[in-house]
Amino acid sequence: MKLKSLLKICCVALACQALAPAALAQTWPAKSVRIIVPYGTGGGADILARQLGASLQQAWGQGVAVDNRTGASGNIGSELVVHSPADGYTLLLQNSTMVVNMGLGVKLNYDPEKDLTPIMLLGITPIALVAHPSINVKNLQQLQDYAKANPGKLSYGSCGVGTPMHFVMELVKQKTALDAVHAGYKGCAPVVTDVVGGQIPLAIFSANLAAPYVKSGKLNVVGVASQKRYSLLPEALTLEEQGLKPLDFSTWFALMGPAKMPPAVVNKIVADVHKVLADPGVQSRLSNAGVEPYEGNGAALVKLIRSDKLRYEQLAKAANIKPE
Repeated sequence: MKLKSLLKICCVALACQALAPAALAQTWPAKSVRIIVPYGTGGGADILARQLGASLQQAWGQGVAVDNRTGASGNIGSELVVHSPADGYTLLLQNSTMVVNMGLGVKLNYDPEKDLTPIMLLGITPIALVAHPSINVKNLQQLQDYAKANPGKLSYGSCGVGTPMHFVMELVKQKTALDAVHAGYKGCAPVVTDVVGGQIPLAIFSANLAAPYVKSGKLNVVGVASQKRYSLLPEALTLEEQGLKPLDFSTWFALMGPAKMPPAVVNKIVADVHKVLADPGVQSRLSNAGVEPYEGNGAALVKLIRSDKLRYEQLAKAANIKPE
């Protein structure tokens, strides 16, 4: 009897254990969820987080708060998530800046692969190379011709030293032997102001920031650093279309959580976010804000992090790019 009782107890325990993940997925979330954005308000990560939060709040019947924790190029907010309970109630909306920092050799107090759970890719924002109309450059070949006709006179502005924009332009210079001196600004806003005003002839920054000035004729697009054309600038050629392959350096956005999150919770989040991103209204609002929905599972995110880290490391070494 004792043996039979013991076996019965074991069977019940195993059955409960097998049902636990499914039960967890059905009951989660049982309280408010917080999405940490490690960057300031108004940027792509913040806009995406707030759109997701508003939609998920309706789907989950629980509050979803967006918490901007800025500083240290996104590392302060990321560390907060790393040290949070792995129950799915604290999430991280990170972007490719994290991988750029890794490629530059910036010391992180955490390992993105070991200390975070990769949940899914969410979207991308392409990067655009633009020119002031005064130099009459509208594609890559014209830019090369202009540089050859004006040796030592061409300069370009970026959103800062070691930003993805800086990396893209240095790669363009390597592939085309373009002679252009870099001017690193403190953020994208001042470089946009200067190129629109004609203080600098050439600049590279997020394509959504360029779109209104291109449409009004205040800027020309030389090329977009993405695999396909950008919806807000459908007439603008990609750099790959102009012969620079591969050259897809779009800024990506991803959802992560603390390490060792329950798979059932991760799967529920993925399924629910997938429904949100499939909504035409959400897609339209994100596109107008400069974010193109772009989905990929946790495995795709890990693969992207590894490949991006490697290419940023290689390019940083080749172009002698160092963190400020």
